[in-house]
Amino acid sequence: MSRSDDDPRPATYYHLARAVFYREYLIFVRYPANAIGGIVVALFFFGVLFYGGQLLAGQALTDSLEGIIVGYFLWTLSIGAYSSVSNDIGSEVQWGTLERHITTPFGFAPVALLKGVAKVIRTFLTSAIVLAVMLVVTGTWLSIDPITVVVVAGLAITSVLGLGFAAGGITVLYKRIGNWLNLLQFGFIVLISAPVLDMPWTRFLPLAHGSALLQRAMVDGVRLWEFGLGDLALLVGVAVGYLLGGYVVFHYATRRARRLGVLGDY
Repeated sequence: MSRSDDDPRPATYYHLARAVFYREYLIFVRYPANAIGGIVVALFFFGVLFYGGQLLAGQALTDSLEGIIVGYFLWTLSIGAYSSVSNDIGSEVQWGTLERHITTPFGFAPVALLKGVAKVIRTFLTSAIVLAVMLVVTGTWLSIDPITVVVVAGLAITSVLGLGFAAGGITVLYKRIGNWLNLLQFGFIVLISAPVLDMPWTRFLPLAHGSALLQRAMVDGVRLWEFGLGDLALLVGVAVGYLLGGYVVFHYATRRARRLGVLGDY
């Protein structure tokens, strides 16, 4: 039996991606106050860090200012990537719309992953504005090769997306654990400033190795193709490993929630 032109066509992942990215675009355009508020808050905290540090540390802060700016830029990206997944899943649980996503032909995990990628792209735009303002305010110059920065920073925060998936899965099971999940955001500061040279094992933690490479790229001007093959392979391996690990945790957490009958409870 042949399909007529009037028959509905099955949706593909292309249609799903287009719908998710268009939705994120509409939210960004129609509610700009929220995006602007995020930029203002990020700059406020940097202002406190910068001017407060000048009063307390003086020259010591000036000597390490480039590294602080790069680290803060990566931290804002990490917060955006992590919260985009964990908070979004938490919101779906509160609104009672999580089961609707579960019953889609794609399943909730691909939808959540695409929504996370869309929010990461938006976070890149807002964090770029924050970075530009930080450079102007402090009078600092950094080497910003767009390809190198996007690839290294993107792979670095991919591991955080995996943590966001794991946190989202725990939220589905235990519901209101926002305070514990928010605590992890401050742990990103420790990971970004991890001493990878003195403690090489920390390179296998999320953000740590990516942060070290991003420092070399933006402070020392190292381009993407100038990094060693081992450094790039480790960066990709950590990103993929934590993303898959978080995805597996989320998958089994939602499956356990369905088995316990608490998926739609709140």
